[in-house]
Amino acid sequence: MDFLDLDHVEFHVGDARQAAYVLSAGLGFRLLAQGGPETGLPGQRSLLLGQGDCRVLLTSGLEQGHPAARYVARHGDGVAVLAFGTPDVTAAYAGAVAGGALGLEPPRERGGVVTAVVSGFGDVVHRLVERRGAGGGFLPGLVAVPQASGSPGRAPGAQEGSPGPELVRAIDHAAVCVPDGCLDDTVAYYREAFGFEVVFEEYIEVGGQGMFSRVVQSPSGGITLTLIQPDGAREPGQVDDFLAWHGGPGVQHLALSCADVAGAVDAMAARGVGFAPTPDAYYDTLPVRPAERLRSRGVLLDRDHWGELYQIFATSLHVRRTFFWELIERHGARTFGTANIPALYAAKERELAALRVPAARGGVVAK
Repeated sequence: MDFLDLDHVEFHVGDARQAAYVLSAGLGFRLLAQGGPETGLPGQRSLLLGQGDCRVLLTSGLEQGHPAARYVARHGDGVAVLAFGTPDVTAAYAGAVAGGALGLEPPRERGGVVTAVVSGFGDVVHRLVERRGAGGGFLPGLVAVPQASGSPGRAPGAQEGSPGPELVRAIDHAAVCVPDGCLDDTVAYYREAFGFEVVFEEYIEVGGQGMFSRVVQSPSGGITLTLIQPDGAREPGQVDDFLAWHGGPGVQHLALSCADVAGAVDAMAARGVGFAPTPDAYYDTLPVRPAERLRSRGVLLDRDHWGELYQIFATSLHVRRTFFWELIERHGARTFGTANIPALYAAKERELAALRVPAARGGVVAK
């Protein structure tokens, strides 16, 4: 099986237009295409946003029985589809099903785009996408929006006719929370159904909490999933929170790669996006003094055998405090920062701690 990249991510949301406004106004995304009943998408409204090579599809159900409406009723707004690009959907679909995936929609070609759908984890599925030629649309039923002056995604302050600066390049990885006891089976599933392999693993401690993390990646290196499981022998914590508040396994965050993470933090903060604070004590433990432009913005930094990376978590924009965004800037680094990971989750813990209503594992609720 040959999976090239993360073609796009689809969120199911209660209000696609409102969600698009938040991504445009806060993170600098632009509206690229839209569709609904009038374009051949019955019962739904979908908006495609983009920035760099990152494509995010937002879908709202217009009827109670629509899959997007049912997803939102169970989980709130969240990632429902991780789409994998492939040069041959038919072969990829057959290989995934032979490896244990549930075939949900067989291969179908429309307008030069071949798609199929297979099972993923929880209520998240994988759309397989093959693009034949350069003339087709992004997905059937989506109509391109002219990128003219004043289009919805234009960055505030950009000159008329200018698309404005792009803050992010692509999706670096998706982080997935699975229940206690499910990590081994989930890793095995991605190995057997998609040919992914484990490229990194770590045990993370934040106070009395513990988390097991394994990173699986496609052979191309274009698709990376960080799988996280709470340690049931330790205190309940933020992964338990996600599983309870989201209502099962799901995508906890997406990491957006940046050419200049400090500049992206400044631009997004000016638009109202918050970021998890980092205490000064973190920087005092580093072997080298960080650049002031990173420290003053709370950006974490680490290195591996191949180079450096800088990371920061945004605060959640979701009412359930489930999904959030990460910004990451790599300078040769291929892993996820052994020292950074506990610090990142410690920062997220400070944000979430005030929201918890104490309860037993699996029964924690957000205020």
